[in-house]
Amino acid sequence: MRMEYGSSGNSRSSGSSRPRFGFGNKTAADGPSRFPRKRVRRFGNQVIQNIDYKNVDVLRNFISEKGKILPRRIAGLSSKEQRMLARAVKRARHSGFLAFQQP
Repeated sequence: MRMEYGSSGNSRSSGSSRPRFGFGNKTAADGPSRFPRKRVRRFGNQVIQNIDYKNVDVLRNFISEKGKILPRRIAGLSSKEQRMLARAVKRARHSGFLAFQQP
């Protein structure tokens, strides 16, 4: 890229004919607009008091194929439930109920 005197070095020009992402008027040619997905709760609408680390069948639903704990946006948990889940998974791994890596 050739630098000219007085240019800041940005590859974006300020006089672009197309608006930046998220700004400007949307036309039918831009495609369908995105709507936020409805959050699906794994435990239903019931309030969770605690997640038992000995209940391995429930904990396996929240662990990926590689053995990682799923993030809360994918698992569909609240932040409090995600913290309880992470604590239960770590206790189950340490106690030997759950493997650290999936075979």
